[in-house]
Amino acid sequence: MTRVYLKNNIKKRIEKGHPWVYENEVERIEGEYAAGDMVEVYNFKGKFVGKGYINPKSLILIRLMTRNKFEEIDEEFFRRRITRAWEYRKKVVDTTSCRVVYGEADEIPGLIVDKFNDYLSIQTLTYGIEQYKDIIVNILDEVIRPAGIYERNDSTVRELEGLVQKKGFLKGIFEPYTIIQENGVKMYVDIENGQKTGYFLDQRENRLAIQDIVKDSTVLDCFCHTGSFALHAAYFGAKHVTAVDISEHAIETAKKNVVLNHMEGKIDFVCANAFDLLREYQMEGRQFDVVILDPPAFTKSAKKIESAYKGYKEINLRGLKLVKPGGFLVTASCSHYMYPQLFREMLQEAAFDAKKTIREVEFRTQAKDHPYLWNYEESLYLKFFILNVW
Repeated sequence: MTRVYLKNNIKKRIEKGHPWVYENEVERIEGEYAAGDMVEVYNFKGKFVGKGYINPKSLILIRLMTRNKFEEIDEEFFRRRITRAWEYRKKVVDTTSCRVVYGEADEIPGLIVDKFNDYLSIQTLTYGIEQYKDIIVNILDEVIRPAGIYERNDSTVRELEGLVQKKGFLKGIFEPYTIIQENGVKMYVDIENGQKTGYFLDQRENRLAIQDIVKDSTVLDCFCHTGSFALHAAYFGAKHVTAVDISEHAIETAKKNVVLNHMEGKIDFVCANAFDLLREYQMEGRQFDVVILDPPAFTKSAKKIESAYKGYKEINLRGLKLVKPGGFLVTASCSHYMYPQLFREMLQEAAFDAKKTIREVEFRTQAKDHPYLWNYEESLYLKFFILNVW
């Protein structure tokens, strides 16, 4: 097998368990290889570090699959890993709808699998894992026995790997649209055209965490998407919810979810840019008992963290000004590079500039079916605060 040797002066990140090897960390490669091939990785002293697939077209040259030199990457390997991932979910979450495989955090780099009722939505995001897609689909069918499997490989990430975007049925022909139930709230999931794999499961436990603070409250939910937080707020007894999103399509789906849950009259929807609307509401002197901010990632790159920081600070500052004294700010970031401490510092600055005092009620991360692998810090991406505001 082709051998890859790491440079002498690199940090011990890879040897300590991080699964990514960048091109600039490699001293030399001994042997021939093509994109998707398995290679062995050694440190500069010749000590075996791990085995994984290589792709010279990718920003990440190698993604490690195993630290065991003698473990073969074959059908049985994927059966062990997928079964282990599934058994873990069965212990920690309701598996009616959940994330089944979370890439590197489940030691299957590049593979995402979500389950919505009896259907699986799958993403093979890297060239290396794409080579095993048929094997993976067969094992998922064997282990989980879904009614159908749908491919959501319409992500631009695949193009960085030299892959084309595509989506379609991998097992069965079915209506790629289903209704899931989350914390008692029903939600439409568009497996074919919804965001990512169809729905954001990672905030499930955080949506449950707002139940006590929203009762009998007026709530402003910004970046509401298809209404998951807004619907939870109404379900948990909010007096009234104003939900905001810039996407007309997302709001139309959210309105369907309102009807589905018989919540007509409890939620008003506004199609607008949340930045502009927060500023407008502030100028009007409007206030709410609870303000929820759950924006999309403002950056997926460390190089853009400065501008992302400014964006997060602006929306949180304005959100804080709209909270009634004694009310609550519920705020989140799904940008990995907005590290927990940096996010906390930003909130402190925003509170100072808004002339508000904040008390931390709760800090949370992503749901348990999106586990944080300590050797792979990129697997911790979601930060979620509930703050009491004065």
